[in-house]
Amino acid sequence: MKKLFLAGALALFGVMNAQTEKGSWVIGGSTTLGFNSVSTKYSGGGQSADGPTVSTITVTPSVGYFVIDKLAVGVDLGVTSITSKQGNTKDTVSSFTVMPTGTYYFRNAGNIIPYVGAGVGYGSVTQSGTYNNQSVSDSESGFAWKAKGGLVYLINQTVGIDLGVGYNQFTSKKNYSGVDVTTQVGTIGANLGFSLFLK
Repeated sequence: MKKLFLAGALALFGVMNAQTEKGSWVIGGSTTLGFNSVSTKYSGGGQSADGPTVSTITVTPSVGYFVIDKLAVGVDLGVTSITSKQGNTKDTVSSFTVMPTGTYYFRNAGNIIPYVGAGVGYGSVTQSGTYNNQSVSDSESGFAWKAKGGLVYLINQTVGIDLGVGYNQFTSKKNYSGVDVTTQVGTIGANLGFSLFLK
């Protein structure tokens, strides 16, 4: 009986570690699909006014291939759209990033897998809007990098719930009337998503 239990435990350990072995794939390591809408109303002195309504949509898929045990090399994408409306004014900021990444998984015998990762790549930001019934648009592109970390909780041998934190930075340069202006945007946040491990 003890031998049977030991054999079962060793087999389970082998299956649990198969997720992060060389030759495996991980899809959506920190994939999130988020949407929120915020509306504001001001009141005082018997009067009221509507503030801006802000809607945000974020999609961040990723894919990685384990080049060695526990180390996945892949690509993270990021798409975000933020729209603000107030009266006749509408403003939309859209961003897109594509970053080659490396992610290291600290695999153990349990069903929780801690990880850390980083990436560098390209980003673009486009701002468009309608002001007093006139359309305006501007776009910038430049260097982007990120750092991330978190935990994957395995529901079964293939699917895990991903809880992570990350920092993204985007830097661009543009010339305005003969003056070079550098814009740097840093974003830190938490995400909840799913990871799919394939052998």
